[in-house]
Amino acid sequence: MSGSVIAAIALLAGCNSTPSEPISGDTKAPETTAQPVASEEKISEGEKANADFQDKLSGKALLNALKQGGHVIYFRHAQTEKDYADQVKAVMGDCSTQRMLSEAGWEQAKAIGFGFRKYTIPFDKVISSQYCRAWQTADLAFGKYEKNADLNFPKAEDYTPEQTAQMKAQLTPMLTTIPTKGSNTVIVGHDDLFEAATGIYPDPQGMAYVVKPDGKGAFELIANMLPEEWAKLGDK
Repeated sequence: MSGSVIAAIALLAGCNSTPSEPISGDTKAPETTAQPVASEEKISEGEKANADFQDKLSGKALLNALKQGGHVIYFRHAQTEKDYADQVKAVMGDCSTQRMLSEAGWEQAKAIGFGFRKYTIPFDKVISSQYCRAWQTADLAFGKYEKNADLNFPKAEDYTPEQTAQMKAQLTPMLTTIPTKGSNTVIVGHDDLFEAATGIYPDPQGMAYVVKPDGKGAFELIANMLPEEWAKLGDK
């Protein structure tokens, strides 16, 4: 066989090799070193505080404490269709300008109310922001609410230190006010206000924090609860 024919056969054989095949025995796979994944998002301090929070009471012990009253239960509204900042364009009294509860959010609110009724957890005041998703959560869960503009967001997506301080100043009196004797106060609000007052970003939507005012202008965080956990509170 002539040298030109042999060369042609070798060339065709080379064209049939796959990209993953090494061309010579000396070829090495590239070395890799551990690198942070670019898509990983760093969590905020408030999100970390939420993830790291440890209940001081849970199960039947928490239920017994709630049945005695004296707590403020702060709910982040139930789940919405989408999660985005709407406070700049939202018009109070016009639900079409705001994020709305999803079907899952309606079920979450109903599950919360079922748990309160199941265990006869006493509550007196139910305070809600003026946003539709908040007062609708309150209505579905508790059948009543009073709107309070102090639970609303500032009209900004990125808050200044002054706006954060203002949110803290608006919410803190509600968290430190002792409820009617033998009862609890329910608040249905939003994530950023709670974070401003406590340093904790409540996540996911529908999460609640049980707060114990000390009567001296301060409070203690006792537990956090997901919507589906209220109906199981006395099971363990």
